[in-house]
Amino acid sequence: MTQPPTIRGWMALPAALLLALATWPHLSQSLPQGAPETVCDTMLPFHSGGSVLPQSSVSPFRVETSASTVGQGQTLRVDLTGVPAGLNFGGYMIQARNRNPPYQIIGQFGPARDGTIKLMNCENSVNNSATHSNAGPKPQVLLEWQSPVDFLGEVVFNATVAQSYSEFWVGVPSQPVQIVRRDVSAVPLPTPAPPASTGTTRPPYVPPNYVAPSNVAAASADPIYNGCGQSKNCFGFPNGCVSSKTCTSIAAVTVRGDVYEFEIQSGKGTNAAYVAVGLSDDERMGDDLTTECVPENGRVNLYSSLTSASPYAAVRSSVSQNSARLLDASLVDGVIYCRVQRDAQTTVQGRSFDLRNGKYHLLVASGSSLKENSVGYHDIGRLPSAKAINLAEVQDLEGSSKLLVQLHGAFMIAAWIGTTSLGIIFARYFKQTWVGSQSCGKDQWFAWHRLLMVTTWSLTIAAYVLIWVELKRAVWHAHSIIGLITVILCFIQPIGALFRPGPNDKKRPYFNWGHWLGGNLAHILGIVTIFFSVKLPKAELPEWMDWILVSFVVVHVLVHLVFSVAGMASERHQSQRANTFQMGDISHHHQHAMRNGMSMERKMDAPYGAMRKGLLGVYAVVLALFVVVLILLVVLAPIEQFLGKS
Repeated sequence: MTQPPTIRGWMALPAALLLALATWPHLSQSLPQGAPETVCDTMLPFHSGGSVLPQSSVSPFRVETSASTVGQGQTLRVDLTGVPAGLNFGGYMIQARNRNPPYQIIGQFGPARDGTIKLMNCENSVNNSATHSNAGPKPQVLLEWQSPVDFLGEVVFNATVAQSYSEFWVGVPSQPVQIVRRDVSAVPLPTPAPPASTGTTRPPYVPPNYVAPSNVAAASADPIYNGCGQSKNCFGFPNGCVSSKTCTSIAAVTVRGDVYEFEIQSGKGTNAAYVAVGLSDDERMGDDLTTECVPENGRVNLYSSLTSASPYAAVRSSVSQNSARLLDASLVDGVIYCRVQRDAQTTVQGRSFDLRNGKYHLLVASGSSLKENSVGYHDIGRLPSAKAINLAEVQDLEGSSKLLVQLHGAFMIAAWIGTTSLGIIFARYFKQTWVGSQSCGKDQWFAWHRLLMVTTWSLTIAAYVLIWVELKRAVWHAHSIIGLITVILCFIQPIGALFRPGPNDKKRPYFNWGHWLGGNLAHILGIVTIFFSVKLPKAELPEWMDWILVSFVVVHVLVHLVFSVAGMASERHQSQRANTFQMGDISHHHQHAMRNGMSMERKMDAPYGAMRKGLLGVYAVVLALFVVVLILLVVLAPIEQFLGKS
């Protein structure tokens, strides 16, 4: 995107950069060894805090080249001179940039034999800019510049030239130079006439009024928002960001007849490695035609892909890369921008994306990493529009709600990490605790076990219904298949309990084993299902959530081990107490007394009851912390935006 005539816009334009002026009280005190490389991406020397502005008059200096055409890898002479001849200047900086976006610095300068030129390394490239090695007066500078071997197109040389502390010109341009294949002869360039108007670059540059860098954003609203809801459809995330002009990523679509133009832009400070917009039949990832803007080697490149949801991927090989054309692009202050024209109809693997007649959800995404021949996971964020639209119908767009997905995840975590884990502990280790105490006519362990498992059943059924309402169709992958098995086991557990045989029924042991097996199998599968949810694109959960789940499993297993060891110690203690009682009973009422002793045992808690209760309290607190943290990850997904990583 061609930036407006502001400091920020000029930073992306072809230009030579002058910093030597920043500390000059007068010309003789300029930086003696030229401009530092820290100013490769700035155009204005902020004299005395910005009080001295560039000259707006016609520059008395010229940038002339020895030819208008040069072959790839060949050398061109570049002259920086005054008009009239002999007019001296002191500091300067010069570089060649692509005439077209993204305006990257092109080629290399050669060193001067007399050491009067200092070469600079800008944009991670070697010797692609030149500045003075001394600030003494000079009437002319002659440089040699070599074109790159992998570039075809036009470049413009731009210079910043200082005649004195208060007189300097920014963006003095040359005539465009065409870089062609090496076998095409260079064309000599006639000496140009003196400029008749204010010096301008190609693309145009107008010296701006000074605005402090921290106020540049406030001084000019981002132009991508111009016309949103009036002449073009705009959509971005977080939801509602278009109205406040604060999108982390945004896409805008302008339709003029059969011309479909997409603007895509990342937010400032997001450290995005790419930004993309997808056209989707639904609100879910998968089978979407995407347009991706990816900075590579100093320039923004365009790619088209078809997405898949399981596994997550954006495949470029399945889409013709000629179905879209890059019209404009820039990378300024880490902000990726591109303007793309897409074909009105694109066919991918037998499927047609018809922009004239079809309706599509816009799906905006950006991420901080790339894969080989693909974009990486959208960890910065992703949001689909709430409804599908015909792109030519301009309207306000809202993001799709994730409430049902979030409730599904929260309910399942509360059920299978929280209530099920605690309910199993009560049933397995607390039948001989709180002996003689009852709730609603049932032993305490059973009352708590039943309450917790009924809660699990209710949360699980509610969560399953919510996700069906959200998806409206079956989606089969590891998470959904194992989850369905878990739901079935959970559903039949309480039904089986209603028909359990009596305590003395010969079938009761079979029921006990079946109930134990079904409950534990459902618990294990429920936790495995939650592990698989971390990989789902729709969930947008961080990969490090796996470590929290692993930590829960470790804690849960350790608690079971401690309770098991305590249970064995308790049984051993009870056995020793019973044996002591029987050995000491030598009266003729031996059998009667033994029965009385066993009755007393049943009315007392098993040994180590206090330890079991204390461990249960600690485990309940730790379990609650796990549940709260995991639910927060689900509800706040993607959590990176709250952790400052987006």
